[in-house]
Amino acid sequence: MERLKSIWFYWTLVLMFIISMIAKQLAHVSFLKLFGHLVIALVIGMLLQTSASLKEQTKKDIPFISNKFLRLGIILLGFKLALDKLLVEGKKTLLLAFCVVLFMIVLTYVLCRIFKVDKELALLSSCGCGICGAAAVMGVSSQLRAKTENSVLAVAVVAILGTIFTLIEVTLKPYLGLSAYEYGIFTGSSLHEIAHAVAAGGAGGQIALDTAILAKLSRVLMLIVVAGVLVVINLRSKEKETGKMPMPYFIIGFILMSILGSYVNILKPLAPYFVDVAYIFLGMAMAALGMSVNFTVIKKRGLRVFSACFLSSVILMGVCYLVAKFIF
Repeated sequence: MERLKSIWFYWTLVLMFIISMIAKQLAHVSFLKLFGHLVIALVIGMLLQTSASLKEQTKKDIPFISNKFLRLGIILLGFKLALDKLLVEGKKTLLLAFCVVLFMIVLTYVLCRIFKVDKELALLSSCGCGICGAAAVMGVSSQLRAKTENSVLAVAVVAILGTIFTLIEVTLKPYLGLSAYEYGIFTGSSLHEIAHAVAAGGAGGQIALDTAILAKLSRVLMLIVVAGVLVVINLRSKEKETGKMPMPYFIIGFILMSILGSYVNILKPLAPYFVDVAYIFLGMAMAALGMSVNFTVIKKRGLRVFSACFLSSVILMGVCYLVAKFIF
């Protein structure tokens, strides 16, 4: 019986890997670029739920894959942060990122609560909109041990909104009166996913693209700050409940990989490969998450959280435009 379980585990693992690789390739297709690798993997996982037998055979191993590969992916994603470059070239963008993340998390959370979205979903959506999209949602959900349907719904909302606002910002570009540098600041600080910032920033040329990536990565760095705050809150609550203080090793790993990728010369050329592996692992986790989603819950609760996040995204776009125009 144990051998049979082991066989099904590896079969499920291979299936999630295949889905992630398919999603990775589809993310290069022109009309799918805005959605990105992780969201496409999530959607494929959701589509596989149509096979009742497949869902039944994989359901025991899906939670393990979703949890462990998410953490592995986030650890390796630390290689994406070039701390040395950020600290030298991105001093102003780091300050902007801190303000944007704080403003957006608070604003989105308050609006979600006004729209009667439950606290957990409100916090996940706020972090997704405020920091770096799907990866932020998954990182925070791991800390909160959030319900699967809340994680999936937050990822879906952030992905859809990010795509909508990418198209809006690219369309508005000729009328904004921004220089290439200012446009890069605007897109990098206002859009949710790295893929969205790259797509919109690229429409403004190489200077805009480089600036957008720098601004966006400054926001990604804030994941450490937000996760750290959640760690402290969780440690205190867990200590009260159990007398133990669990350590968030994946956040420590994320920070360590960021430092190694930035300052260890022998690892710098390898950083893009580690990031590729990180996204493959995260894609596997997202595919597993998609296979365990409850569609009924999403259908019932989706409109309220979408409305709240849409409103906060409109406000963020306006604020970031003013900042880019008059401060940078």
